[in-house]
Amino acid sequence: MRPFRFAVSATHAASGREWRENARRVEDLGYDVLLVTDHITEQLAPLPALVAAADVTSRLRIGSFVFDNDYRNPVMLAKEAATVDLLSDGRLELGLGAGWNTRDYAQLGIAYDPPKMRVDRFAEALALTKRLWTERSVDHDGAYYRVRGATVLPRPVQRPHPPIMVGGGGPRMLRIAAREADIVALAPQVNARGGPRPRTVGLGSAAERIARLRAVAGGRLERIELNVIVFDARVTDLRRSLAESVSAWLGAAVTAVLRTPFFLYGSRRSIVEDLLERRERLGISYIALPERAMRSFAPIVAELRGK
Repeated sequence: MRPFRFAVSATHAASGREWRENARRVEDLGYDVLLVTDHITEQLAPLPALVAAADVTSRLRIGSFVFDNDYRNPVMLAKEAATVDLLSDGRLELGLGAGWNTRDYAQLGIAYDPPKMRVDRFAEALALTKRLWTERSVDHDGAYYRVRGATVLPRPVQRPHPPIMVGGGGPRMLRIAAREADIVALAPQVNARGGPRPRTVGLGSAAERIARLRAVAGGRLERIELNVIVFDARVTDLRRSLAESVSAWLGAAVTAVLRTPFFLYGSRRSIVEDLLERRERLGISYIALPERAMRSFAPIVAELRGK
C-alpha cells in the first residue's frame, strides 16, 4: 500500500515575495508537493512560478496540474521541463492533459478540436516527450508532430525521467494513463466554468475509473500513484450542512457529496478515517488540496503523511 502524499494547489500571489512566502509555508506545514494549474486566467504562469517556488524550498516537490498539451510544442515543453527538473535538483512532477477549457483556447486563438483529435494529439505528444528525455536525438513522423534531430540537453535529473501525471476522466484518457503514467489524477469531468459535473463526483464514479485503470494496467497498477483533486475541503463539525449546500449547487444527492473523494468535510478524526478507508478500498493515496485549506488540514497531513 502506498504511503500518503499531500499537495497544495496554488495559483495566485500579488508579488514575488508573497509567492515565495506561500511556497515556504506549504513546505513548513509538511506538504509534499506544490501544484500550479495551467490556464489563461488571473493566475501565475506555471513554469516561472514553479521555478520560484523551488528556489526558496529544499524538500518540496513541484508540479503542473496539468499542462494542456495543445498550448505548447512538446519539444519545447520537454526542454523547459528538463531545465526545471535540473534547477530544482530533481523535484519536478510533470502533469499533462488533453485540454478542456474553451476560454483558454479562444484567448490563445487556437482551435478547440473534437475530443478524439485532442486525445490523439496528447497521446502522440506524451510518447514523444518520453523519447526526448531518454534518447540522444529524436526523429519523429506522426499525425500531429514531425521533428528532426530533436535533442533535449541537459537531461532531467530524475531518471529515466520526472514522474508523469496524466489528468483526465474519460475512458480513453484512462487507458492511456494506465499504460504510460506514473501518477493518475482522478479528476471529475468539469463544466465550462471549471466546476465538477454532478454525475462524475460520486465515490462510485471514482471506483469505476479505477476499475478501468486496473483492467488495462494489470500488474502495472501497483506502480501507479492515484491522485484526487479536492475542490473544497474544510475541517468542521458542520459536515452535513456543508454537504447540503454543495449538493444543491451540484444537483447531486447529499450522500454522494459526503462520500465523494473530491470534497472533504468533517472533523479531523472523520476525515482521517475517510482517507484511510478510501486508500484501503480504492488505493487513493495522493491528495491535492486547495490553498485556502492548507492550514486547517496541516494536522491531518502531519498524522497521515508518509504512512
